[in-house]
Amino acid sequence: MLAVMMIPSQIAGIGLVTILYSIGFVNNYWVIIIPAIASPATFFFMKQYIQSVLPYEIIEAARVDGSSEFRTFNQIVLPIIKPALSVQFIFAFVASWNNLFIPSLIIQDGNKRTLPIIIAQLGVSDPKNFDQGARFMLMFLAIIPTVIIYLIFSKYIIKGTTEGSVKG
Repeated sequence: MLAVMMIPSQIAGIGLVTILYSIGFVNNYWVIIIPAIASPATFFFMKQYIQSVLPYEIIEAARVDGSSEFRTFNQIVLPIIKPALSVQFIFAFVASWNNLFIPSLIIQDGNKRTLPIIIAQLGVSDPKNFDQGARFMLMFLAIIPTVIIYLIFSKYIIKGTTEGSVKG
């Protein structure tokens, strides 16, 4: 797992782009979103978080009490790992939202370009007409969804960190 994490995403992206072109799965937003969610770093972080926070005895006690695996996960495990899921969702969203390399190789349709591609294309300007106003406005607009996602999910991070701090 750590060896896979040490490979830069640009090098790993070459194989992904080759496969996607061979099966004809280009010009699709899902190709950009799913690899960010299922990245080795996300899996490694979640595994380490679960090992450090979730004692196996809790799961065993739920099984002894007759809880099904689905109910155990939804009512016991999921509330405990909610802060880690929130952090990983924020990281995956920001990585997908700001990704320029893979979308510029996969998205060929002009109507499906992502904001980083549009901003990069606006950067090419004539020295006589060096107006960066539109580019900076797009950068500002590109930050807004990231801030909204952070504000929505940060309450789960804060709630999860302070949940076990007070005994009552």
